[in-house]
Amino acid sequence: MHSKKTVLAAAFAAVAALTLSACGSGGDPVDDSVAEVSSGAGSEPATVLDQPFTKPDLVLTDTHGKKYDLRERTKGKPTLIYFGYTNCPDVCPLTMSNIAIAKRALPEAEQDKLQVVFVTTDPERDTPASLGSWLKAQDPDFTGLTGDFPTIQAGARQIGIGIDPPKKEKDGTVVSMHGAQVVAFSPKTDKGYVLYGEDTTAEDYTEDLPELVKGETP
Repeated sequence: MHSKKTVLAAAFAAVAALTLSACGSGGDPVDDSVAEVSSGAGSEPATVLDQPFTKPDLVLTDTHGKKYDLRERTKGKPTLIYFGYTNCPDVCPLTMSNIAIAKRALPEAEQDKLQVVFVTTDPERDTPASLGSWLKAQDPDFTGLTGDFPTIQAGARQIGIGIDPPKKEKDGTVVSMHGAQVVAFSPKTDKGYVLYGEDTTAEDYTEDLPELVKGETP
């Protein structure tokens, strides 16, 4: 069992929403002073919230082009939610890969219970088809969601994740600035009570997933 840091959801959200990772541009934070404040929340694999987040009220489109009501479809199920984009060369694919590796270590029955939801921060390029193809390489059972950017941004803010509209750099690279936290929601309460930063390893997730699936604190 990992050592963990316990924080208030409101305090975490106030900092995390301002601390974005620039996938594809070195992952430098927007503001060094904010990064320094928030580094404590990511210093341990698991950050447990005293006041958990409410699951985002999001209705988006899944990789099959069908409407997906996040709260309804994941109700009573252990759920991991991550906001990122498929053209990210570093943090996003590594995060999904680490979770996929950890998931495969679970008994099959528990694998079936676990819901992993990837919400794109770059909906203009991440169509249902392209998002589905990218996620299939990670784990065919992962859920990918896309939609209009304002809706996605508002949903992310509900759980303290800050994202900015994708922008084109001088070299033509399109960069999406987004918070890199994975939020774990309990099957018992549907509340987001554990957070993981971008440095969380596959081993960390492997150790924690059995507890998360049961709604226990890792």
